[in-house]
Amino acid sequence: MIMSEKAAPVVLDHGSWDTISCHVGADAELVAGPAVERIYMDFNATTPVEPEVITAITEALCDAWGNPSSTYLPGLKAKGIINQARDSIARMIGGKASDIIFTSGGTEANNMVFHSALEHFWKSRASAEGGQEENHQLNGKKVLPHMITSNVEHDSIRLTAEHLLKVGKADVTFLPVSKVTGRVEVEDVMAAMRPNTCLVTVMLANNETGVIMPIKEICQKVRSAKRSSSSPRVLLHTDAAQAIGKIRVDAQELGVDYMTVVGHKFYAPRIGALYANGPGVITPVYPLLFGGGQERNFRPGTENTAMIAGLGKAAELVTANLAEYEAHLLDTRLYLEQKLLATFGKEKVRFNSHFPGTDTLPNTCNVSILGQGLQGHRVLSTCRRLLASVGAACHSDRGDQPSHILLNCGIPYHVAINALRISVGKGTSRQDVDAVVEDLRDAVERLEQMN
Repeated sequence: MIMSEKAAPVVLDHGSWDTISCHVGADAELVAGPAVERIYMDFNATTPVEPEVITAITEALCDAWGNPSSTYLPGLKAKGIINQARDSIARMIGGKASDIIFTSGGTEANNMVFHSALEHFWKSRASAEGGQEENHQLNGKKVLPHMITSNVEHDSIRLTAEHLLKVGKADVTFLPVSKVTGRVEVEDVMAAMRPNTCLVTVMLANNETGVIMPIKEICQKVRSAKRSSSSPRVLLHTDAAQAIGKIRVDAQELGVDYMTVVGHKFYAPRIGALYANGPGVITPVYPLLFGGGQERNFRPGTENTAMIAGLGKAAELVTANLAEYEAHLLDTRLYLEQKLLATFGKEKVRFNSHFPGTDTLPNTCNVSILGQGLQGHRVLSTCRRLLASVGAACHSDRGDQPSHILLNCGIPYHVAINALRISVGKGTSRQDVDAVVEDLRDAVERLEQMN
């Protein structure tokens, strides 16, 4: 996945992604020299839009410009494209078309889940006890809805939960992941359950370590747990942003009530969707917004037909090609890890994404090159070719600090601060890997000389 560093208009040659003009950042003095081709390996941050997806978007912009709520031909065409995309996304994740609600992205979808869980808790309590909503007490204390999540979630989960806790809207348990497996353990979820627990939300795969969480097992255990008739239903959610397009994802098989879908993680535009199993019938969904009634009133606002068309096309490509994608990603990542070990040696390399007995995403390599002065952000700013990150893109302003995700997984501070998250894509070649490892070797040598 090669990118040109020439100062020219942005040009996409989608055969390999391939030439985007890009410039070295604030540390350019460390790598001054002739312009070089940059190699993108940060596919967990975002992905380029697939050529077929761009075509679908462009056609929708040109031919389906009508308001989807209109009953004449341009509107009906737009509505048809939206319905087709809804069906494609449902097929990709093992749901029904009626289960898909389009959103602006993953953050909105995640917030909808919290909002729906809160609303359902109060409405179900009021119905059960014949009282007013949000006015229930036990032993003189107000009973709050209780939610369970992990300490390695995306900020759109973590910060929402922290806000609800801070303003007194909910009690929240942030489960620590195992420092042995890197996962949320099923027993810990069950031990955290309370009579007033109304939501369990755990990501399907971690964006920094690639660790795949035991969502199916969590759902099975929670559903089989004995609960008092006065206890609220426990709603089950997984944010599948990092998993879709890399591994098989089946909402029905996992047993979740909700699943978050994020387009820009699988070569689609920046738009998303919320899967809800039978929204409003089997699974409660309450809108965050109020307006014209689009998306069956769950998410009003005139639909973004073109971006929805792109999301649908990307879903079709995932459904058709997932086995090939997954095999290529795994082969490329394993080759990358082999090259890193061969270049730097066992004593100098620590893979932060390796946990015994734990499945991980096929594309994600979180690695620390050990040594003084080899902090991840310094290594990356010294590289002339590699474009990667030290962790989640939404934490890029904290590049001089170790990832709290890695620290929470038990990675020692001196190792975590040197971490690089290298995530390969379906267009990443072995030649790209060779060039990147050589670039890392040169960067490390330069920094060691400076030390």
